[in-house]
Amino acid sequence: MTPMSAVFALPDPVPRARDPRAADAAQDKLARRLRRQVGQAIADFGMIQAGDKVMVCLSGGKDSYTLLDLLLQLQKKAPVEFELVAVNLDQKQPDYPADVLPTYLASIGVPYQIIEQDTYSVVSRVIPEGRTMCSLCSRLRRGALYRHAAENGFTRIALGHHRDDSVATFFLNLFHHAKLSAMPPKLRSDDGRHVVIRPLAYVAEDDIRAYAQARAFPIIPCNLCGSQDNLQRRQIGQMLQQWEQQHPGRIDQIARALGKVEPSQLADPGLFDFMALGRADATTPPAPSAWTDDAPADLAGASGPT
Repeated sequence: MTPMSAVFALPDPVPRARDPRAADAAQDKLARRLRRQVGQAIADFGMIQAGDKVMVCLSGGKDSYTLLDLLLQLQKKAPVEFELVAVNLDQKQPDYPADVLPTYLASIGVPYQIIEQDTYSVVSRVIPEGRTMCSLCSRLRRGALYRHAAENGFTRIALGHHRDDSVATFFLNLFHHAKLSAMPPKLRSDDGRHVVIRPLAYVAEDDIRAYAQARAFPIIPCNLCGSQDNLQRRQIGQMLQQWEQQHPGRIDQIARALGKVEPSQLADPGLFDFMALGRADATTPPAPSAWTDDAPADLAGASGPT
C-alpha cells in the first residue's frame, strides 16, 4: 500500500509595513543631492549673481516644477541676494487647466506672471496634420518669453532642461545636423539681449521624476506635442535608455564628456590651429586647391604619347 502524503497550504506572508521614516530619509537624501547639483552648476557657470531678477519659466511639467522648487530652497541660503519670479506662457491649448499653476504658486507664496498668447492656433494652422509641431512651437514660445523678459527687466531666464536633455540634444545634432553641440548650461540669446541659464544641467531625469512624484507637484500634461509619435528626440531618448539599461552610468559618462572637450583630438580647424602644428617657418601654406586639383601642375600642359 502506497503511503499518502498530505499537502498543507502555507499561509500568505504578512506584508511588512513600510517604514515612513525610511521613505522620508530617502526623499531628504534625494533633495540634498539635487540641491548640491544645482548649486554646483550655478557656481561652475556663474549662472546667478547679486541683484539678478530671475525669470523661472514654468510649464507645469516635472522639470520646471523641480527647477522652481530647488531655486527657492537655494535662495534662502545663497551667498548673494536675487529675485525669483515664476512665469508661465498660456498657449491656449484646448482643455488647458489655466487655474492649476496660479493656484499652486499662490499657495506657496511665489510671485508669478502669466503670459497669454494663442500660439496653439498659429501652430495648428501652419503645420500640416500629422507633422510635428515642436520646432515652430518652440520658436513662438521662445519669442514670447524673451519679449516678456525684456519688458519686465529680467536679467536671467531660467529653463528646466536637465542633463539627459543635453545628452539627447548632442546626439540629435550629431545624427541629423553633422555637428557636435548640445544644450549649454548658460548662453546668450541670438539677439544678445538675454542670458539663459539651465540650473538642472547636472541633474538626471530619473531623479527629477522621483523628486516631482515625492513632492506631488500638480503636473499639467502637454497635449500640443506630447502625444505626437516618432519624434526624433523620443527616439534618441529610447536609444539612451537602452544603453543605460545595458551599461548603467553611460548617460552620465556622456554628460561628463561634454564638459571635457579636447579640440586637438577632433578635426575642427576653427578650434585648433592644425596649420601651425609642426610648421617649419612662417611662410604662407599653399591654397587648398593646390592639393585638390585633378592633375599636378607640372603635368597639366603635357601632351600625350605620339
